[in-house]
Amino acid sequence: MLTGMFSRALFSGALLAAFATAQVLVDFQVAEPPPVPTNVQTCTTMILERTFGNSYGDPEIVQYTPPTDCGAAGSWSAVTLNFTVTSNGAQYDRLGVFTFQNVEIWRTSTPEPTYDGIIWTYTKDVTRYTPLFAKPGTFILELDNELATGLNGQYATTLYATFYSATEEYPTAGQSDLIIPISTMSNTSADDASVPPIFSINVTLPTNTVEVYAELYASGNGDEEFWYTNTADEYLGDLPAGTTYGSGPFREVRMLVDGQVAGVAFPYAVIFTGGINPSVWRPITSYGALDLPTYFLDLTPFVPVFADGLPHNVSLDVVSAETNHTINANWYVSGLLQVITDTSSEPTTGTITSYEVQPYAVTQTTGSVGGGDVNVTVMATRQIRIESTIVSGSGKENKVVWEQNLEYSNTQYYLDNTYVQNIVQTATGSVLSTHNGVPTVVDNFEYPLNINVTYYDITNTSESFYSTFDHSYNRQVVPAPFILGSTITERQQAAGYFTISTAGNTGNGTNNNTFAYADPKGNTYNRDVDAAYNVITYDQQSGSLAAESSLPQFPWASNAQNIPTARLPGGRQAGKQPN
Repeated sequence: MLTGMFSRALFSGALLAAFATAQVLVDFQVAEPPPVPTNVQTCTTMILERTFGNSYGDPEIVQYTPPTDCGAAGSWSAVTLNFTVTSNGAQYDRLGVFTFQNVEIWRTSTPEPTYDGIIWTYTKDVTRYTPLFAKPGTFILELDNELATGLNGQYATTLYATFYSATEEYPTAGQSDLIIPISTMSNTSADDASVPPIFSINVTLPTNTVEVYAELYASGNGDEEFWYTNTADEYLGDLPAGTTYGSGPFREVRMLVDGQVAGVAFPYAVIFTGGINPSVWRPITSYGALDLPTYFLDLTPFVPVFADGLPHNVSLDVVSAETNHTINANWYVSGLLQVITDTSSEPTTGTITSYEVQPYAVTQTTGSVGGGDVNVTVMATRQIRIESTIVSGSGKENKVVWEQNLEYSNTQYYLDNTYVQNIVQTATGSVLSTHNGVPTVVDNFEYPLNINVTYYDITNTSESFYSTFDHSYNRQVVPAPFILGSTITERQQAAGYFTISTAGNTGNGTNNNTFAYADPKGNTYNRDVDAAYNVITYDQQSGSLAAESSLPQFPWASNAQNIPTARLPGGRQAGKQPN
């Protein structure tokens, strides 16, 4: 252990000396490179190029035509998107939503720039959306940015798509027959819906539908950005005004079919790069900031409902553990249905044989108040079991069992009259769908989150705090039989100081990521990377997906005075102490 730490210290010192003159900050999220074929013909095409300045309500809208140089449209073995962005100046992080054929296919956010400039590139595997890319259609990137006094950063973006031809070794990727959007169906903006209130849309599926798999996009915004820090309404009055928001920390994303809960998700807490302490997310963003996780459900038990050829209502909402289940404003949600049809055109028949689902999770809230401390714990459990028998027009019978068993716990410690704030949260789940006894959708996850914020040196014009983060994303997922599954183990530990001041904001931070990826095809990727004061101090990569590369360009720390103010729970601002 001492040897390892000593070698890292030496390496850090060498890097600080070697790269002291570098300026541009290279930001990144730790993630696996896409597991795409090698040694096959590829075709790369630019989808869009746009600089987002004052871009609220002004997305980039382009028309897409599938390439024909890498085989017939839709016959590809893989498809990826490469998003590269540069920016300089001062600016908040911004949410980015990629919509294609009215289907959201990627939700991202921007790192906050420096005056010397930043650049980042992220390559995303979008092979599961091949049916969309096989047809011409409208592609939209909504990246709402705003220029104002003290906020001059613009985001110069380019987006490329790469298509990998199919070969005997790398055949055409598995795919659904049809993708149906669960979205606002807007052709002039991103298709995500703001909830509350509940969002609903009517969809009509083919009568020969035999399987349906859903994917959900969901993230908190505004008073819900730090939803995991919101306290239960029962104890909100025991905290100084402005400490945090109410409606509690528990959030459940629900998908309903004709008013019946079909499946739920306990979301992962993505911390955007301006969140709580911006200085710890440079140059390594928090996990999920550049590629927000999505959530997978098996809606096949509802095929007997959908297969009548009539419109059916599909709804999305986000609920809390409060008595009325309400949340604050707002969450952005959308979804899609991957539909498999039978080889026969005859209608599918069947019945839902068992439906054991309550409208809401079972929750419990407890707490204690006294001596300047307020401690609040919210717990939740959720069980879903739906069984159906489905008979295709070609006569094949499928007995489907869809189960979700989820648990959640969040304890908030407001100590020393809220000068010390701790969050300890864990969400875990076991999700399994079987078709005739064969596992079809699997999602086993654990999302532990620990945050400490300790305030000190507070004046009328400034406040300083020290923060620590211990955040993990551990997930084994198989989204559908035709989509490559994966097992990811990721832990991020970050810490740093930050001062919010009318004279300028300053901060510093450290960040360590330990990441491991594996999939059923034998692809692997491991990375252990550390950063301190904007400098990569240690980086080890291995596995079959690890690229052979030279020493990366590690940037020197930029001027900390240009950091926009930190966004804190409860909308807390410098010089305005909770009271």
